[in-house]
Amino acid sequence: MSIYIPNNELGLKLHCLNCGKSGKDIRIKGKSKGLCNWCYRKLIWKQKLITCKRCERTIKHQAKGLCPGCYNSVFHIEKVKLHNARRYHNIDFETYKKATEKCIICGFDKIVDLHHIDMNHKNNFPENLTGLCPNHHKMIHHREYQKEVFQLLKEKGFKEPEIYKDDEVFKNF
Repeated sequence: MSIYIPNNELGLKLHCLNCGKSGKDIRIKGKSKGLCNWCYRKLIWKQKLITCKRCERTIKHQAKGLCPGCYNSVFHIEKVKLHNARRYHNIDFETYKKATEKCIICGFDKIVDLHHIDMNHKNNFPENLTGLCPNHHKMIHHREYQKEVFQLLKEKGFKEPEIYKDDEVFKNF
């Protein structure tokens, strides 16, 4: 006479019925019978819907009564900034933080954008990076105000890059 002992209690590896992954975490009974934890969470388990305490949207629960977006912005904002500096600017966080400390022109320090002085986004040398407030950053990319902002940067000791030729030259053709 043989005695039936479930595979998990013996420590044997089972295979998930959905993805085929093998491991000891495959359940042999209950709702998740034959599924690994990942497949169970994706296929069967329904995450609880809550009203986020911060943004008041009804959305899937993350932790502490917050939706995933609010949770990240409350508890992981520095990690998000670090990731964005690496991803969008391809520079380390310390260089980004130093360059965006305050607007080099007006001294505004609440919201500061990173600007490449020579407008080459692949040139990430610290001498080429500066912080500009949203107003000055928009002005430097607008041809009507570009000369004015470059003149202010030149007064602060930055090298003036070669910019577009004056439009009046082309209007005389």
